[in-house]
Amino acid sequence: MIVSFVDKLDWMNYSARVSRVQAALPANKLDSLLVTHMPNIRYLCGFTGSSGALLISDRGTVVFTDGRYTAQARSEVHGAKVAIARKPPLLAAAEWMSKRNRTGRTKHTLGIEAEHLSVASRDRLLDVLPRGVRAKAALSLIESERMVKDADEIEVIRRAVNLAASLFDTVLKTARPGVKEMDVAAEMQYTAARLGAEAMSFETIIASGSRSALPHGRASQAVIPAEGFVVCDFGVILGGYCSDMTRSLYVGSANREAREFYQAVREAQQAGIDAVRPGITVGEVDRAARRVLKKAGLGKFFSHSTGHGVGLEIHEPPRVASGQTEVLQPGMTITIEPGAYIPGKWGVRIEDMVVVTTQACEVLTPTSKELQTL
Repeated sequence: MIVSFVDKLDWMNYSARVSRVQAALPANKLDSLLVTHMPNIRYLCGFTGSSGALLISDRGTVVFTDGRYTAQARSEVHGAKVAIARKPPLLAAAEWMSKRNRTGRTKHTLGIEAEHLSVASRDRLLDVLPRGVRAKAALSLIESERMVKDADEIEVIRRAVNLAASLFDTVLKTARPGVKEMDVAAEMQYTAARLGAEAMSFETIIASGSRSALPHGRASQAVIPAEGFVVCDFGVILGGYCSDMTRSLYVGSANREAREFYQAVREAQQAGIDAVRPGITVGEVDRAARRVLKKAGLGKFFSHSTGHGVGLEIHEPPRVASGQTEVLQPGMTITIEPGAYIPGKWGVRIEDMVVVTTQACEVLTPTSKELQTL
């Protein structure tokens, strides 16, 4: 069945988001903020183009883009004026500020997203900023807002998760010994498009046999062997929001060693899920999952973090990793995905998306975690 879903989510409360950013400017010692990271622009005003800049101050909000997006911007943008420029949006925003500060007598601090600006772009911006305007890095100001999802965002993410989960049936039907990993991924991507997905969240991972020991073993021309694990990591984008899940299959008859290896990862993943609740740090969640694998003698084979935030981007804060101190709050949507990888032999990862609730968490991924054999 084709999934019907609107591309432009008019009901998102963009004005409230901008208001929160405006309210945060004084605390960050900023008079205005120049947003250039496109996911942040989409979050604040709904614009989905590939070129733009958003200038926010207590006087209002303006989106700068180029002529390719004239109709699109005027249709999509909420709560901001639209300015169509004949030059890069970044420079158009700087010149717009210049026209309103001709004398240069008023000191003004402009926040910039330094983490998302190249050195060349930053230098060009500084060259055209008016006298009296000082640029200051505004680190993760909007990303901090994006970490906690509202009810509407969680609903979109839930739909994206469910659509992706339905693709696992495609894996079970197509993954067979002798079939290329890329062919399995292609079938998944085709099915996702037919079901209404805008795109895959990232390049699909189908890693079989010894390649399952590669944590990011993207689907290749390798054929699935007659025996061994197959790690399947995938997700879709729906309504602009990403999903992410991993299931590990076994081709052939799984012996005791394989089943115990899989079970250790499954128990570690459950320990991570059980640890998720408001008030706990992401580092503690990572430690809960890591402790189980260490006890099973597999600690040195767990080579990545336990999870990450998911939203308009497939990887966004918070990072669920050792030493991280971000405190979980209701509405945060994260992955729990421990794994173990023995080079040259095999690997297993199990991943769910969860949303932090007022008491614990809700697992969004509906797919069974029993070891599936082909």
